[in-house]
Amino acid sequence: MPTFTANWIPWTAADAKSCIRVPTVNDHKYTRGVLGVVTGSRQYPGAAVLSTAAALATGVGMVRFYPVAQLSALVLQRNPEVVIAPGKVNAWLLGSGVASPGGVSISNWWRHRQIEIARQQAAPTVLDAGALYLAGTLGTPTLITPHAGELAMLLKSRGLPTSAQAITDDPCHWALVAHQALGVTVLLKGPRTVVAGPGIAIALEPATPWLATAGTGDVLAGIAGALLAGRHAQLQTKPALLAQLAATAAFLHAMAAALASDGAPLTAITLVDALGAALRQLLSGEGNSSGG
Repeated sequence: MPTFTANWIPWTAADAKSCIRVPTVNDHKYTRGVLGVVTGSRQYPGAAVLSTAAALATGVGMVRFYPVAQLSALVLQRNPEVVIAPGKVNAWLLGSGVASPGGVSISNWWRHRQIEIARQQAAPTVLDAGALYLAGTLGTPTLITPHAGELAMLLKSRGLPTSAQAITDDPCHWALVAHQALGVTVLLKGPRTVVAGPGIAIALEPATPWLATAGTGDVLAGIAGALLAGRHAQLQTKPALLAQLAATAAFLHAMAAALASDGAPLTAITLVDALGAALRQLLSGEGNSSGG
């Protein structure tokens, strides 16, 4: 396996703050960004709730949710402002809580049909979980958000066999391998989250270990999707911006986790609820240098 090198840089509160699009008096819901979301499934319905709630809490102008089974009711119960209708979007979040293609489930077949429909409306895209197989196929700015096990499976499917343990042991190396092999920006989740994109490599400070609980990855994907929707117009001309937005999503995720935990266990929904306070601290300059 070839060795890839990069100058890994840290990500500070000032860096993250510079990536947050703060609305002006002339903004409205469409100028603030519209995020199309295909997340959740019959098996993992909570992913739909968590990803949409996190996107809204991060400040996106509108979320368009593409439903399956009874997910609409769950999403609307938490956030009635979510729009359950197709339409123009500025960015996509695909795959959180969705099983990989295959099998005989009608609902899973329909979920992937919706993902294919989303591909036809080309826009900057976050690929998570069940949509990671699309990495490198979209032709638009693409961010993938795997953990070590998912990245190992993805690389194996592309002829680059490795293991989850190898990726955990050397996340910087394998994030760069994935970025160069797949042609996408990689946010590799783990004990030390790293981001690799065109001409930029970012290593974030470790977040609270209490983040290692179900659903927090869905929250991170929602944050990332919201940030992409808000800055979509600049992504085509600023290749490094996607990695910077990804690092900002991870930074904000860690800040919210520190607030939600305060040294004790947290849940994914309490993480969502802490996003407003985390953003308030970050934008006011009260956030610390690492987000942890």
